[in-house]
Amino acid sequence: MNRRKFIKTVPSMAMLAASAGSLSIASRGGIQPIVLPKPEKEGGKSVLASLLERKTTRTISSKELPEQILSNLLWAGFGVNRNSAGFNKKGRTAPSASNSQEIDLYVALSGGVYIYEAEAHQLLPIAEGDFRVRSGRRSAVTAPVNIFYIADLSRYDLGPTQPDRSIGEPEVQKSYYFTDTGFIAQNIYLYAASAGLAAWFHNCDKENTVKEFKLKPSQRVLFAQTVGYPE
Repeated sequence: MNRRKFIKTVPSMAMLAASAGSLSIASRGGIQPIVLPKPEKEGGKSVLASLLERKTTRTISSKELPEQILSNLLWAGFGVNRNSAGFNKKGRTAPSASNSQEIDLYVALSGGVYIYEAEAHQLLPIAEGDFRVRSGRRSAVTAPVNIFYIADLSRYDLGPTQPDRSIGEPEVQKSYYFTDTGFIAQNIYLYAASAGLAAWFHNCDKENTVKEFKLKPSQRVLFAQTVGYPE
């Protein structure tokens, strides 16, 4: 996959890169896996400055995001940040109950829906077509990125070595996956504030996405988060 080489600088400056590095599905000849560039681990505003500027922005431009920005965004949200963590799994940028990592990020772009595979840091195609309307908000339909938070209950380990014996209870699971979604969503908000992006966490179409995103019975559609440049 040919990509324009991005100048290494802070993410807020990288946003000004030419649109040749944006996510144009049509130029790829159909929906294909997207191997994201290595996420930048330096630059941007400080944590305290990002907290100061964190906010919900509901008016979002249709301008495409460069792949480097999308790479940084998804890694910040729920990427792998260490090779060893609890329960014999890699660590992620957001915590989860018993390190279950039960939340999947389904990323709706203009040409298709992808699932974010954190370990390989890539987007795997789920469905071709524009499903951004399923985010359920008028201005989100034309925003470049809509992230759907989907929990997979089969990720909860119910085996004899699981110390949390209540993890199999539906109400407990619900409390966990809602909380874990909040952790990821806040990471997205903070990266957006750091990089000068607009972000909006909101409800979504929970009915149509089940079929269109080809979900399993063990999966639950929770919320969506729209991200792009502010208008």
